[in-house]
Amino acid sequence: MQCLVLAFLSGMSVLVTAGAGHAQLADKKVLTLEAARRLVAAAEAEAERIHAPAVVAVVDDGGWLIALERMDRAPMLASVELAPGKARAAAAFRKPTQALESSINAGRTAQVTAPGFVQMQGGVPIVIDGRVVGAIGISADTPAHDQQIADTAARSLGP
Repeated sequence: MQCLVLAFLSGMSVLVTAGAGHAQLADKKVLTLEAARRLVAAAEAEAERIHAPAVVAVVDDGGWLIALERMDRAPMLASVELAPGKARAAAAFRKPTQALESSINAGRTAQVTAPGFVQMQGGVPIVIDGRVVGAIGISADTPAHDQQIADTAARSLGP
């Protein structure tokens, strides 16, 4: 009888634990492929408007690539590596890469040792309901254009 009670109690603790674990789960907004395509389209439109063809990269909140597009006449071959690196950095650090570049320029030079991140203007996190759901990275011709295109595209998903 004592073994039966212990077995019953053990089963109850598993049920309670499973219930408690389930209660800890939350809904998470994610950046969909459709949303990534909208970001790319908005970035391309701005890049065309200012005559600055670019490479556009969109990543999820973990920095994993969702979309990468190289516009015709994008001026730098390195942009295919730079744009995703900027997007990854913006997603991982949860801030625009312009702020990271400013930090480095202000003397935080050790920051450049962070592997796999490009901490140059042109990476912007995508924030929905106060949470980072991904990021966009742009590599065109100048830092100012990179930032302008990224900011414009990020705003295209709305508030």
